[in-house]
Amino acid sequence: MIRSSVARRYAKALFELLDAKSVELARTGLTGLGQAFSQSPSLKHVLASPAFGAEEKLAVLTALVDKLQGPPVMKNFLAQLVHKNRIGFLPEIADAFALLADQSKGTKQALVTSAAALNAAEQERVRGRLRDVLKRDVDVSFHTEPKLLGGLQIRIGSTLYDSSVRSRLNTMQTILTKE
Repeated sequence: MIRSSVARRYAKALFELLDAKSVELARTGLTGLGQAFSQSPSLKHVLASPAFGAEEKLAVLTALVDKLQGPPVMKNFLAQLVHKNRIGFLPEIADAFALLADQSKGTKQALVTSAAALNAAEQERVRGRLRDVLKRDVDVSFHTEPKLLGGLQIRIGSTLYDSSVRSRLNTMQTILTKE
């Protein structure tokens, strides 16, 4: 709870510093940094270890921001995170910032998971249906998960709509074993 509220405050502060053109660059940069932090134990070690000074941590982060082509204000933002010892919140800040960016554009994020890869026509049909139901633009990402056996799982925010064969089988199993 505390992590998410801190992340939202920092994300909002960065969002308010940016102009409309820089928001998407910052989103891409923050998302990349958040993923790198989550997936790279060595980066996490460098940023969390007291053996490395603030200047060294900042040098690593600056190099990453340059590589990700983030806006210049991100370097100052990351410096504040390092100095305030909040760099461990980077993945949560990236998520909160992405949410703010979507809200400003009027779009909604959706994650569609299917048992088999959907072709382009099916993907467009799902996008169109979500756009009609939500009455706003939808940024949809598609993933495959063979364990679903069939059907779809659609996650919009914290809500999951599950029409997969796997969940129906689990529901049937629960009902049959209760009696």
